[in-house]
Amino acid sequence: GIVPEDTSLDMSGQADDVLGQLSRLLETLGSNMANVLQVTIFMTDLSEKAAFNAAWKSHFPAAHLPARAAVGVADLGPKVKLEMTAIAARSTST
Repeated sequence: GIVPEDTSLDMSGQADDVLGQLSRLLETLGSNMANVLQVTIFMTDLSEKAAFNAAWKSHFPAAHLPARAAVGVADLGPKVKLEMTAIAARSTST
């Protein structure tokens, strides 16, 4: 899973941090955000889902929104608001 590097941020900031990490990781593996198929998000406070959604929409093209599930959890570590796992396809060369 991917957790935020900067836990001093609010939910939107932590989500942006985690999604940015995912984007960079996918690029190193020969893929990109348009190829994400499914995401699981673990959140310590589901009432902050709207703040998460703002960051989510800024990282995924509207035509390529992946399936996702948000799961409420009691604890992810000090000040960590979310952890994310993702499944993505590799980009194909034409």
